[in-house]
Amino acid sequence: MSANWLEELEERLEHHLESFLRANPEQEQLLAEQESRDRQQRLLRERRRLRDEAEQQRQALLALAGEIRRWQERVQRARRAGADDLAVRAEAHVASLMDRGRDRWRVLGELGVRFREVEQELATLRSGAGSGPRPSGRDLETAWAEFEAAEDLRELRRRMQR
Repeated sequence: MSANWLEELEERLEHHLESFLRANPEQEQLLAEQESRDRQQRLLRERRRLRDEAEQQRQALLALAGEIRRWQERVQRARRAGADDLAVRAEAHVASLMDRGRDRWRVLGELGVRFREVEQELATLRSGAGSGPRPSGRDLETAWAEFEAAEDLRELRRRMQR
């Protein structure tokens, strides 16, 4: 009974809001603009979160790459010293570290996909919001950020392949 009452109240309120907005189209426009601004703010927060998380993943990948190099050197030292059993165990550890690296790369790739989706949504919102063309300085900043992210990814891949 309580849920039914709540549904009826919600339906009545929705009906009153629709009537009010039909009678006051300028309020409907203001509401739509506010919803657009709210959505844009949520997307900007999401973009910042994704950027921060990607940076954490990059730093973790760099640390992991260093650890892999150290263990590869240990494998070589063990092989040179004739400690084959130790070398085999160290190689297994390197393989485990490489698996973790691949997992981090996958996560970083997924973050990149989501980041591009958020950027596209923001661009759509900005173009549809009637805010006019974006200043070219903003375009340059976005292009530069994308360039830096791509360069960072290339550098990390290069380091991981060593």
